[in-house]
This record gives sequence, structure tokens and C-alpha cells, in this order.
Amino acid sequence: MPNYRGIFPGTFTMGNMLCGFLAILESFEGNVITACWLVMVAVLLDLLDGKAARLTGATSALGGQLDSFSDFLSFGLAPGIVAYNAQLSQMSKWGWLLPALFFMAAAFRLARFNLLAQEDEKGDYMGLPVPVAATAIVTYIIASHQFWGELRYEEVLVSMIAVLAILMVSNIQYDSIPDNISTPRNRFRLAVILVCSVIIVIHPRLLLFPFCAAFILFGIAREAYRLVTRAGHMRMGKSQMSADSEEKTTDDTE
Repeated sequence: MPNYRGIFPGTFTMGNMLCGFLAILESFEGNVITACWLVMVAVLLDLLDGKAARLTGATSALGGQLDSFSDFLSFGLAPGIVAYNAQLSQMSKWGWLLPALFFMAAAFRLARFNLLAQEDEKGDYMGLPVPVAATAIVTYIIASHQFWGELRYEEVLVSMIAVLAILMVSNIQYDSIPDNISTPRNRFRLAVILVCSVIIVIHPRLLLFPFCAAFILFGIAREAYRLVTRAGHMRMGKSQMSADSEEKTTDDTE
């Protein structure tokens, strides 16, 4: 008997892909804000397709590959093209370079994610998730138009695209959305997500970007703290080994 459980999550996946395609078309037509919102709809559909697949038990290798193709189109190509048509096309003949860097980093990030998924990797994400990077770009454009009626501080957008590309291919860990509330940590994460979502709904045009930026910066700060702590532990370990060595030398001399 045919198994139709995959149709439900597959609908979200195809919807995600369609939104990415339409976002590209709208940006070329000059409808940049519409294109940005289409990317945000794709983000929502991407979130729903994974949850729907797990709830219905319809996860499969085929579904995972389709999801990656959709993510590459909607969160790799589309945001870069939207940014290009919004501002970067005016940056001489090299305006294409940053969007190209962004979508190549997104392709690497998605390929690495697929490999980790095949190894049943659980827990936090390694590298900035591609949908988050895409969200940062389009919500900055939305917020800028909401504040000033146009895209301003283009240097911020340019720098942000470069930094986002680096973060996607980095080993910095970012929190994933928990599938259950069986642990205190997962319950805290879900509570934070719920509170932030309620606040964002109040004024999404202005609040989406600050919350997205805060999530990205939190991951960087946490990784920096881990590196500093690890370096401190290594120094303490070396000091202890040196002290033990000196004590042993003294005992041997005696």
C-alpha cells in the first residue's frame, strides 16, 4: 500500500522552494521588500517541513535532499540576489562578488550539514544555519526601509554578508530548536523562543533584525568564552605539569 505520509512535509518543502524562486523574480522586478518577505515565508515553511516530517514519521533521504535543494535556492541564492538588486549592483563591476561568496558558503554549510545528519549528529548546529544567515540579510533590508524608506548604511550590509559567509563555514556552535521538553535546558530554550516570538509579532518589520542579530552575536560570544576558558585550562594544566616535573626533579636530587 502506498505511503502518503511524505506528502504533507513535502508540500512545505516545495512551498519553500517556490518562495525562493518568486523572491528572485520579485527582486529583479524591483520589488525588493516583497522579495524579502517571500524569503521570510520560506524560512517559516522550512521550519514547518522538518517538524511535520518528524511528527508524521516521514523522514527520508529523499526528503532531506529536497530540503537541501530548497534551502540552497531560498536561503543561499535568493538573499544574495535580493541584496544585489537592492544595492550591490551599484558597487561597480565587483558587486556580484559578495553574493557569490554568500551562496558558495551556503552550499558548503548545507553539504556539511547533510554529512553530519547521515552520522546522526544531534544537538547544536556547527556553523551558522543558512536560514538564519538569510534572515539577517532580508530583515536588515526590511528594517532599513521601515526606518528610512530606503536602504541606508550599505557598508553595514556589505560587511554583514561577508561576516555571515564566514560564520556559515566556521565551527561555531549555534543552538537548534529542541524537538521535546524532556530536559530543563530544552524547556528553557523553548520558553525563550516563545517569548521572543511574541515580542517580534508586535512589530516584525523593526524587531526581526535585532533579534536575529542578537542570536548570531550570542553564538560568537559564547564561542569566544569557550576558547578563553579552554586556553585558561590548558595553561593551568601546563603549569601543573611543570610544577610536578620540578617536584620530581627535586626528589630525585635528594
